[in-house]
Amino acid sequence: MSRPRIVIVGAGFAGYRTARTLSRLTRHQADITLLNPTDYFLYLPLLPQVAAGILEPRRVSVSLSGTLPRVRLVLGEADGIDLDGRTVHYTGPEGDEGTLSYDRLVLAAGSVNKLLPIPGVAEHAHGFRGLPEALYLRDHVTRQVELAAAAGDRAECAARCTFVVVGAGYTGTEVAAHGQMYTDAQVRKHPMRTGMRPRWMLLDVAPRVLPEMDERLSRTADRVLRQRGVDVRMGISVKEATHDGVLLTDGTSVDTRTLVWCVGVRPDPLVESLGLPMERGRLLVDPHLQVPGRSELFACGDVAAVPDLNQPGQYTPMTAQHAWRHGKVCARNVAASLGVGGERRTYRHRDMGFVVDLGGAKAAANPLGVPMSGPAAGAVTRGYHLAAMPGNRVRVAADWLLDAVLPRQAVQLGLVRSWSVPLESASPEVARVPGGADTRKKAGAAAGDGAGGGDGPRSAENHRSSAEPADAKPTTPTTGTPGGERAKNQPGGEPAKNQPGGERAKNQPGGERAKNQPGGEPAKKQPGAEPAKGGRPADATAKSRPAGSPAKPPSTAAPAEPPSANAPAEPRRQRRPGAAPGKPRPTGAAPGRPRPTGAAPTPARSAGASDDPGPEPPADQPPPGPDIAPGPVKRSDGRGAEGDS
Repeated sequence: MSRPRIVIVGAGFAGYRTARTLSRLTRHQADITLLNPTDYFLYLPLLPQVAAGILEPRRVSVSLSGTLPRVRLVLGEADGIDLDGRTVHYTGPEGDEGTLSYDRLVLAAGSVNKLLPIPGVAEHAHGFRGLPEALYLRDHVTRQVELAAAAGDRAECAARCTFVVVGAGYTGTEVAAHGQMYTDAQVRKHPMRTGMRPRWMLLDVAPRVLPEMDERLSRTADRVLRQRGVDVRMGISVKEATHDGVLLTDGTSVDTRTLVWCVGVRPDPLVESLGLPMERGRLLVDPHLQVPGRSELFACGDVAAVPDLNQPGQYTPMTAQHAWRHGKVCARNVAASLGVGGERRTYRHRDMGFVVDLGGAKAAANPLGVPMSGPAAGAVTRGYHLAAMPGNRVRVAADWLLDAVLPRQAVQLGLVRSWSVPLESASPEVARVPGGADTRKKAGAAAGDGAGGGDGPRSAENHRSSAEPADAKPTTPTTGTPGGERAKNQPGGEPAKNQPGGERAKNQPGGERAKNQPGGEPAKKQPGAEPAKGGRPADATAKSRPAGSPAKPPSTAAPAEPPSANAPAEPRRQRRPGAAPGKPRPTGAAPGRPRPTGAAPTPARSAGASDDPGPEPPADQPPPGPDIAPGPVKRSDGRGAEGDS
């Protein structure tokens, strides 16, 4: 007799706890499969410290395969569930599709960013639900401070060092508190104009900071923020977001390049496709976390509306504490339904209090209902996080110790682009690949709880600036590359023309002869432009030749005239670092050039690459550096010059 199959969708607080508890209870009596887009469990409450440079990203990510014995990990996102056939369809990280069969299914997909219908938010916003978004925010804030320090205009300096946070819940309060300390430390190394310092603003339509917490904790957090220099404005939100700033609901206009959006999250829309009873976007379950009428289906965490037995008629909020406890009860009930565990249990909870880290030695906490502030609250807060983390405790404690005695490393790595972490992304834990389509087509933002899933509302939104090359979308040319063309050695971009599979560099031996050389085609300014003055018309037959064929001037044509002094020379191609100058490359069909019938097919491009190579670099391109391959020197007698390969 085959062992029962258990499939768990999602590895957040609820999914991870369910898998870990089931692994201990079943002990090889069931096949447990965990489906998740990433191979780690993310401890969301410490994500603001990653954005502030206190913790490294791997400190808050716990390996699934390393901490979940007897659990099979499948990387992918669930995009369809067949309840009658008892199968889950998923799409892998490389676009491959698969199906998982189950005898018991646990839905713990968590939550996603909640996008509100405010003009400009979708265009200029980024979430704060995953590591890619935290890393992008860290780079973005660092870059803005550095650009502000170098700005010659006082207004531009003020706009770049102004950071607006919308949402005074857990995440928004922590982001503003840690962000103010982070930028103040940067300014000590990069002094700004006289009398200017970074300015952080915290906005919310609620009457006070941390409205979901005890009023005494709210007063503590408000006092710490104001003493640190944060501009706290309650009863105000954003009316419109633009590229250069935001318009507030009170009519005030704020010039800024950074907007952090922390107004809440919504349950993963995957459960909406099941056609089962819902409660404000969450799947209705009984106190045993089982879907009524479906003995094989369980749900927990942010996607489940679990009845609150301590407050009849209400449901447990979307918080990390509830999700973590859901997982333990759900695992016991799944094991009991298979006959490998004890009796079923109902979910009951006891409020253990809340903690909010305000940076440094400051925090607000009420463990077991006792309000605390100052260093004592800071010690309780960090102790709670160390106890709640399922791994990496020593590494986290070591990072906290180093941060207390050493200055932070304020550098921007540029590993995450702004278009990789859009606010409307259905998978904030995975950076978007250039040209890659979302595996799940999610509906627009739905009205739902403002309470944060996991550990409170987490979203971040940053304006794109024309001075930031990392902030270009995949369909927009990167401003940092010559001629505005997307960097061709970046993932998802067009292959470099001097790389294998691309077009051979036109100034290399064996390729097409340089257009400004005798006997070749005259240099052109831009694609589609007329030939440069002083040169003869281009040979029409050259456009139909396969790539790599040398240009042959017709025997009846007059010798080519030297290029005009005013005609821009053909810019030299950038070679791969370490490659020998002038070394022939394997050729492919030139982009945008017709390929003759019967020719070999063009090598496949990366996903999202355009067939149009884009405009040529401008004539005023700076001189090539040491990593630019010089073209072969031609002599008038037809022989190669000394050193020519």
